[in-house]
Amino acid sequence: MAVLLGEKEYFPGIGEIKYEGPESMNPLAFRWYDENRVVAGKTLKEHFKFGMAYWHTLSGDGSDPFGSATHLHPWDQAADPIQRLKDKADAAFEFLTKLGLPYFCFHDVDVADYTPNVEEFEARLQAWVDYVKPKMEQSGAKLLWGTANLFSHVRYMNGAATNPDFAVLAHGGAQVKAAIDATIALGGENYVFWGGREGYMTLLNTDMKREQEHLARFLHVAKDYARSKGFKGTFFIEPKPMEPTKHQYDYDAATVIGFLRQYGLMDDFKLNLEVNHATLAGHTFAHELQVAVDAGLLGSIDANRGDYQNGWDTDQFPNDIYELTESLLVILEGGGLQGGGVNFDAKRRRNSTDPADLFYAHIGAMDVFAKAMIIADQILTSSEYKQIRADRYASFDSGKGKEFENGTLGLADLRDLAIELGEPEVRSGRQEYLENLINRYIL
Repeated sequence: MAVLLGEKEYFPGIGEIKYEGPESMNPLAFRWYDENRVVAGKTLKEHFKFGMAYWHTLSGDGSDPFGSATHLHPWDQAADPIQRLKDKADAAFEFLTKLGLPYFCFHDVDVADYTPNVEEFEARLQAWVDYVKPKMEQSGAKLLWGTANLFSHVRYMNGAATNPDFAVLAHGGAQVKAAIDATIALGGENYVFWGGREGYMTLLNTDMKREQEHLARFLHVAKDYARSKGFKGTFFIEPKPMEPTKHQYDYDAATVIGFLRQYGLMDDFKLNLEVNHATLAGHTFAHELQVAVDAGLLGSIDANRGDYQNGWDTDQFPNDIYELTESLLVILEGGGLQGGGVNFDAKRRRNSTDPADLFYAHIGAMDVFAKAMIIADQILTSSEYKQIRADRYASFDSGKGKEFENGTLGLADLRDLAIELGEPEVRSGRQEYLENLINRYIL
């Protein structure tokens, strides 16, 4: 991938990040992420399809509810909004090409300054599309997915597709149409819906059934429009249980799957899962992945983590090798990500203010993903991990257990068999052994 520089270099002193191997102590080099290394039949680059998140990387300013911005980006200084979107695009492609990221993702308001004038905002998005298309061709970088921000503007304080005011829903539709048009124009492989405020703060003023029906209709309308324009990609729903609303309708993977089934959306939609959202829902990331895999709906993932001492979505860069190894065991056994990739929906900390910190964060995360993938493949191919689980369910592989699975035993049959078989033997689930098995390959 060629390194692209605009008229100004936004990350001076940082060159192309290269793979140097496990012995390297260079903080600006990969130790484990060799994009051409083949693991489980595919290169690491093909497995992960790593993507830069336009919002946190280029737009995140380090502000929080108690303090103003600490990341003052040089690409955000131009007075003219068109020049500003061009400067930001220059910084984006300099960053992703220096790092060797093959993909990027965007919200509409990340790439162009938002204006409530629908036609003016569409023009700004088109200006961005026209500007980045040649950059994509020159660099080889691709668009993993696009989306629209339907949660930040004041009009969306009660949701977009689930808003009680139809005029608000219409504005949400206008934004989604423009974002889909931009995604298609740039050859985007997928499109994501995150219901940032599609939920409620109190049931006292909420018609929940009607709101969910509106949400389903909105998704159908958006899907039908995109298909009519030739979009062949997958639509993703990204579950999150709460924050900013008290309760969001896309609470977790199981909730979303039930919603898709109920409203006839299973054929076009899959899930984009995030670690920190799983945590907020009271689940492990591996759990959410397994739910999606079992339904055939694991599409893509956002890479980040939460803080165990904070009860909100901190979006920190992933660094837990054990957590990622568990997760990649599920992904590999499930056949990999279906259409999506690994989007770095993570932000450097408020006090990490050097431009190089963006590189350190991504390099470390890409390395830990690569190492976890290598370990997960070794566990699946060289250990008794799968056999232990298979043995645990062996009683259903033949005989009466198999008859039960096939639906040929009734409740009265089960009663008679309980008498015939007697008290079952107590058998260990070997949890600690399996936990140690993973550490054995990590260490």
